Amino acid sequence: MPRLRQVSRSEASPEVNAVYTRIFGDRDPVAEPGTATGTPGNWWTVFALVPDILVHAQDGFSLFNSRRRMLTPYFRELAITRTGFISGSQFVFSQHCKAARAAGIPEEKLGAIPAWITSSALDDADRAVLAYTDELVLQDGRIQAATFAALQSHLPDEAILELTYAVAMYRLHATVCRALRLEYDDIDERIVEIAAPSGGAATDVMGQISR
Repeated sequence: MPRLRQVSRSEASPEVNAVYTRIFGDRDPVAEPGTATGTPGNWWTVFALVPDILVHAQDGFSLFNSRRRMLTPYFRELAITRTGFISGSQFVFSQHCKAARAAGIPEEKLGAIPAWITSSALDDADRAVLAYTDELVLQDGRIQAATFAALQSHLPDEAILELTYAVAMYRLHATVCRALRLEYDDIDERIVEIAAPSGGAATDVMGQISR
C-alpha cells in the first residue's frame, strides 16, 4: 500500500475529479483501483492530496508530448526508460517500456536498455543519448566533455535541453514513487540482515573467514 492516504472520488476537488474521469472513467479509483495499463493507479490518488501538484505533474507530461518539442519521442522514451531502470523504479521503467514501443523503439533495442553498453543493437545516436542519460542520473549531472560532444553530434541544442529536462523530471518521479511506495514501487526493503542458523545476534564473521 502507498505510504500516504489516497483521495477518494467523493472527497476529490473538481480538478482532481476531472482527472479521475479521464483516467478511471466513472469509477472511484480508491474503491476500484486499476488503470488501462494494468497499474494500481495510486500514483494519481496519492498525488490528488495536493491538487496543484497533480496538475503541475500533468502539465509536465503535456510539455514533453507537445508538438513544439525538437526532441523526438523515440529519443525521449529511450532516455526515460533508461532513467527508470537506473533509478531503480519498476514503475517508471515498466510504463515507459510501453511508451517506448509506441514511440517506435523496436523490441531488440528495448531489451538492450538495461545492459546497453555491451549491446550491438544500438546505433551511435542511441548510445550517445544513453551515455548522457547515465551521467545525468548516476553522476548527478557531471557530464564528461566527450559524452557531451558525442550527444551534440546527433542532437541540436534545443533537443539537448529538452532531453536534460525530461531525464531530470523522470528521475524525480522515480524518486517520489520509491519513497512513497507508489504503483510497482511498493516493494519491501530487500537489503536486510538474514539471521544465522543459530540465531546468534553477534558473530565474528571476519574472524571466521580470515586465514
